[in-house]
Amino acid sequence: MIIEVAGLRRHFGKVVAVDGLTFAVEPGAAVGYIGANGAGKSTTIKMLTGILRPTAGSVRTCGLDPMRARRHLARRIGVVFGQRSQLWWDLPLRDSYRALGAIHRLDHRPRLDELTDRLDLASFLDTPVRKLSLGQRIRGEVAAALLHSPELLILDEPTIGLDVLSKERLRGFLVEQRALGTTLLLATHDMGDIRRLTDRVLVVDHGRLAFDGTLDGLAGSVGANRTLVLDLVEPAPPLTGVPGTELVGVEAGGLRQRLSFAPGSTTVAAILAAVAATAQVHDLTIEEPDIEAVVRRLYA
Repeated sequence: MIIEVAGLRRHFGKVVAVDGLTFAVEPGAAVGYIGANGAGKSTTIKMLTGILRPTAGSVRTCGLDPMRARRHLARRIGVVFGQRSQLWWDLPLRDSYRALGAIHRLDHRPRLDELTDRLDLASFLDTPVRKLSLGQRIRGEVAAALLHSPELLILDEPTIGLDVLSKERLRGFLVEQRALGTTLLLATHDMGDIRRLTDRVLVVDHGRLAFDGTLDGLAGSVGANRTLVLDLVEPAPPLTGVPGTELVGVEAGGLRQRLSFAPGSTTVAAILAAVAATAQVHDLTIEEPDIEAVVRRLYA
């Protein structure tokens, strides 16, 4: 396992930030770490990286004790905190990479050339970090975290404040890194990041693990339904009484109808077979449950 956490606890005086967390992450996985503000996400990351010592329990990152082997661990992980920087504020971006290459004792130039191309850094490599836009700085931070080709990339709110185009560019790059074998642990409030980048989610609530599974499993755990949107050849009466569904909308005089259903109770094929008895379907789409609403229901 690249991350192993067992009974992890962290107190700040009387405040319990992390309360008995236990989970493991396999190499090459992409895991989303979801929680409200104050749920314990950043505290967990700080213990995974050796910044904070656990009050109780155990943690291994890349097979190492993060506190005892912090220098060795730093060579094997990359970390991006969306609201903090590892770049030198007054230096050109290129100089930050030169310094980081020296810290890691590597020839950073071949890797920097690759990252410059993939993250489109060339136009601002010689610009001081303090003069970069937020989107440029975040791309620069991600490049810095990946300069030494780490096994594990930990991202804490990496797309916070980015515009839609910048977010999509960064997400596409991270998908490529995952395909190359980099393990991702993504702590974020942005459900678009979770949906695009991860295939497993951990939901933490008041320092405790509330859910561990897939997004579909998360939706199923709170009874969140999918919606089948049917475009019919001709207007039809409301499609009530279709087994395993609930009619939630009728539009265009009956030409478009929406049927809500729980994935475990029926299938799209069964619904279409039942609808075919009374109406002819021209087209269909399936709307997934809103992930933000799913998480809110889980907390409730």
